[in-house]
This record gives sequence, structure tokens and C-alpha cells, in this order.
Amino acid sequence: MKAVIQCVTSCSVTVDGTVTGQIDKGFLILLGVAAEDTEKEAEKLSAKIAGLRVFTDEQDKMNLSLKDIGGAVLVVSNFTLCADYRTGRRPFFGGAARPEKAEPLYEYFCTCMQKNGIEKVEKGIFGADMKVSLLNDGPVTLVIDTDMLA
Repeated sequence: MKAVIQCVTSCSVTVDGTVTGQIDKGFLILLGVAAEDTEKEAEKLSAKIAGLRVFTDEQDKMNLSLKDIGGAVLVVSNFTLCADYRTGRRPFFGGAARPEKAEPLYEYFCTCMQKNGIEKVEKGIFGADMKVSLLNDGPVTLVIDTDMLA
């Protein structure tokens, strides 16, 4: 699994003119599910994200986690994160999990975020054409690939 995580002051996702997910302070998570991913990767990634200490404390140090600040997450599925662009100019998306595998893992990841203490987990609509609006905080943007986690 791959995730692009952005600290936000607020963000929302809209599908066909309707807001399907919206949060205030927390993380916007763009989530890519690779063909070889399993529930193990969802569990590992959600635990890592829930504990990341990237929010500032009273001394303006990045020392607080999402759980510490009572933050929320908005999780948006994004198969393009699994693109292979090593050759040519058109990305190859064959490394992304097929929808019948990716959607249950996306949902499981969201459930894991709640199990890791994140009370508010909002979502886009899997496979839909989504419009994401956000107000970056920092900006702080992190990229995590479960292949790189211990």
C-alpha cells in the first residue's frame, strides 16, 4: 500500500456535486492499493499513520500525533499511486489491485484507522470521479509505502 498524507486544516471530497466526506484538522490520505497487498499492509499502514508525530506542540515542535490532537482523516482511494512510470511517458497501472480486491482493502484500512483510535474517518466513493478540496497545514506532506516499513 502507498499513501500520500497531507496535514490539513480542512478538506472535503465531492462526487457529482455532493460532499461525501469532510473533516477539519487532521490528515487527507490518498490511498493506493497494490495487487500484492493484504490486510497485513492495511493494519501496518494505519498504525503508522495514526501514530505519526507531525502536528506541532506548544513549543512549535512536530511532536503530536493525530490521536494526540483528536484529529480526523479523510481517506480517498487513488489507484494512480501504484503507477509504474519507469519507461515511456504513459504510466502503467497494472501494479494496482483490481477493484474487487482494492475496495475491500480500502474499507478495511478505514476500519483499521478507527481501531487505532481515530474517531472520525471520512471517505470518498471508491472508483468515483472525485473532486478533493483542501487547506494544507504547514504544508506537511508525507509519502509512505508499506514496502519501506519495518
